[in-house]
Amino acid sequence: MKTSPRWRQAVVWLHIVSSVTWMSQAAGLMVLMVVALTSPGRAPAATSMAEVLDSVVLAPMANVAIFTGLLLAGATAWGYFRHWWVLTKFVLTVVQFYGGIFLLSPRLHDVAAGAATVTWSQVAGTALMASALAFQAWLSVTKPWKKTPWSPAAKPLTAPTWVFVAGIGAAAADVTAGILLGFPMPAFELIMLIVLLAFERRRRRRRAQRPSARSPRSAPAASHPTA
Repeated sequence: MKTSPRWRQAVVWLHIVSSVTWMSQAAGLMVLMVVALTSPGRAPAATSMAEVLDSVVLAPMANVAIFTGLLLAGATAWGYFRHWWVLTKFVLTVVQFYGGIFLLSPRLHDVAAGAATVTWSQVAGTALMASALAFQAWLSVTKPWKKTPWSPAAKPLTAPTWVFVAGIGAAAADVTAGILLGFPMPAFELIMLIVLLAFERRRRRRRAQRPSARSPRSAPAASHPTA
């Protein structure tokens, strides 16, 4: 099964665009919350705009960035746990994602509804999110450090073209569904990741069943003993 470099590069491009959008929107949220703290007269407008940016732009792009990153790691030779820089990005992404879901977004919703006020801890949280994304961009460019101790000796093969095509389709479908429903819902992306993991497991099992080397040639027959 061959891999089209164009489709793989398209997923890389989508990952870069969504990650940069996620980072820029996190920086935008930080600026809006600083405005709400320092200019009480502009606080209602700033907090309302921050909530719109968070739900309409930041959250969908965060979903796409995370999904395409996991897709590229699982569908290429980089893997999830073969390199320290990939593993570091994975850990930071999980922390940022769940921190935004359970800490920043609910608090921002309460602020926009008038049930709470903006605090400096929210400003610090969005600043940390933007800084962590910038650090992840540096990791992707420089690819520092060595391989992890549990890195397999055999280099994983790149997935076939249909994996990257389906990945782009899943991201587009989830963004469209999020716009229509009014909230992000990475359903197709999650299904695609499950399919990818199952495909990779099946492919590794088939590779393990194949003989790693040719069977040794049979030894030459011993000469008959002389009488």
